[in-house]
Amino acid sequence: MVYLSFAGIINVIFVAIGLGICSLSIIQVGSGMHIRKEVKGYLQIFFTMINVYLSMYLLRILLEGHPGNTVRIAIHVVTFFEVLVSGIMIYLLSILILFIASPSEKLAKIVNCIFLVMLVIHAAGLIVDQFTNFYYSFDASNFYHRERGYVMQFIMHILMLCQNVFLIIRYKEKFDKKLLSALWIYILAPMAGIGLQFVWPDVQFFILASIIGAAYLYFVIISIQIRRYHTQQIEKDRIDNELTMATRIQAETLPNIFPAFPDREDFNIHASMNPAKEVGGDFYDFFLVDDTHLGIVMADVSGKGIPAALFMMVSKILIQNIAMMGSSPEDTLKFVNNQLCSNNPEDMFVTAWYGCLDLETGTLTAASAGHEYPYLKMPDGRFEMVKDRHGLVIGGMPGVNYKQYELYLEPGSKLFLYTDGVPEATNAELELYGPDRLLEALRSAEDKEPKDILDHVESSVKAFVKEAPQFDDLTMLCLEYHGPKVAK
Repeated sequence: MVYLSFAGIINVIFVAIGLGICSLSIIQVGSGMHIRKEVKGYLQIFFTMINVYLSMYLLRILLEGHPGNTVRIAIHVVTFFEVLVSGIMIYLLSILILFIASPSEKLAKIVNCIFLVMLVIHAAGLIVDQFTNFYYSFDASNFYHRERGYVMQFIMHILMLCQNVFLIIRYKEKFDKKLLSALWIYILAPMAGIGLQFVWPDVQFFILASIIGAAYLYFVIISIQIRRYHTQQIEKDRIDNELTMATRIQAETLPNIFPAFPDREDFNIHASMNPAKEVGGDFYDFFLVDDTHLGIVMADVSGKGIPAALFMMVSKILIQNIAMMGSSPEDTLKFVNNQLCSNNPEDMFVTAWYGCLDLETGTLTAASAGHEYPYLKMPDGRFEMVKDRHGLVIGGMPGVNYKQYELYLEPGSKLFLYTDGVPEATNAELELYGPDRLLEALRSAEDKEPKDILDHVESSVKAFVKEAPQFDDLTMLCLEYHGPKVAK
């Protein structure tokens, strides 16, 4: 039986401490919710390599002194992996430093190639040593002995460390101050441990120093990740609050109080908008141009999110302002198109439908800028699609003329307007809701009030889409014309 010396016992304690620290670190990294995926993967590999290195070192100590060819083969294999993994550990450190330093792409590739070549030479030297005993050897009792070329097995470590020192000094402004100190400790601590081994050669201070350096480096990296997470969280909360405010502001710009005109009995109107994001590019509008004319707008801005919402605000204000001046639908769309084309660096556009209803005669004059076909129900009929004449989208090209058309609404008629988010709603099988389902939903609720019709269509769309995400804004408007005979 081989008994461990006092120095051997100390070394085993060092290894046990290292294995414990590294194992706990791996577990903690794996459960870290605030650590980036690539950082988590790197740390897990890094500490796994340290654990392998320590385990191989411990196995070598336990195998030493046991005679036999089987033990000899085992101890050679263990020692080979022990020294090989030490090279992989220094390579991992080098990759981390190279990543943070972020030199030019060309230089980074050259340095990484040099590191890989060093690692390959290191592995090749260890393979050759198995037959030459140039680095180390084992006697008949399988005790480990350093040979004349022992120091040569660390040439790769030294060269990589020199390269790492160069990168740290050359690109120090790119390193976080705490991370920079941790890297210096991780690089210099093992050297201090080697220095102590000159005084007590049998005690592996190198292992203890490496573990302390690695643990401190880990602590600093994790603290940086958590700090960045909290900073990002604060920024995310700020953006969320601003988006919430933007949602409220956008909602307030659209008519959202119903009944919209409680003192009017000649018509009933209701509208809704459900944005795909916090803010959307769809918009509807309705307003009394004068006491006998009702303006109605349904539009859809290209794109999503805040840019579309800003463009939507400009478009809505322009359409309403020009329409309130008594302009015809075709002139309104023409003027707004020219205005938007004059200053549209992002090349955004709007599909729009604008109609003006004469509340005394029921005549609806409308024009379309590439918008969806409306649906109309006459009092003695059913909802039908009105395939009106389409013009070019607003914002697409200046100088475009739009052609208006007329529809006659009898008392009891209903008009349904919408954006493409309704027919293009998509389920999990990538199937579109489509105009046929929309027509079916409208007809199944055509005898209801405008609000109930919108609620029914929305329920129909949601039942079709189910759990699939909403990709586009869902905006609808329904008007029921009662006729002038009940007007106050």
